[in-house]
Amino acid sequence: MQALRPTVYILDDDYRIREALSDLLHASGYTTVTFESAQKYLAHEKANVMSCLILDMDMPGMTGLELQREISGTNSPPIIFLTGHGDVPSSVKAMKAGASEFLLKPFDEAELLRAVEAALKFDSADRAKRIELEELKKRYELLSPREREVLPFVVSGLLNKQTAGELGKSEITIRVQRGQIMKKMAAESLADLVKMATKLGIQ
Repeated sequence: MQALRPTVYILDDDYRIREALSDLLHASGYTTVTFESAQKYLAHEKANVMSCLILDMDMPGMTGLELQREISGTNSPPIIFLTGHGDVPSSVKAMKAGASEFLLKPFDEAELLRAVEAALKFDSADRAKRIELEELKKRYELLSPREREVLPFVVSGLLNKQTAGELGKSEITIRVQRGQIMKKMAAESLADLVKMATKLGIQ
């Protein structure tokens, strides 16, 4: 099965900019989807593929910064801001809020393509982290309530005897539960289990 090509979403109220960006990116092997307003972008069902968003800073209705705030924390694609004004304060706000890049209009084609490539690489790595975390959560769900109770003690470095004392259980019981935890979490070593627990936010 052929892998889907990366998608670049283009959001700009100027159709000439949308067309120029779309033509350039198509020629470079990317799939593009264009929008003239933030509302239309928000309403669009996004494909589950590696992607990024080229976003105009100054638009009627919802501005680029407002859209950035709206989609923050929603696993949205990396944002490359485009602006014709060179507004330094807006640039600082955009970058602090996690923008991948901030470019001025008229854009330099080579610079924009480099920004798109970097944003897509970032999205690929971010998607891999999310997939890994979802897999870890599934494994964690396999643990019994008692095994979940024991897990923080194990990853904190306590010996079975110490954990047993803390929880008021026998050392044999803790040893069995520890073995079940390692098996269900598919951890090859204690160090491996500690890394998993850290990613799950378990200390």
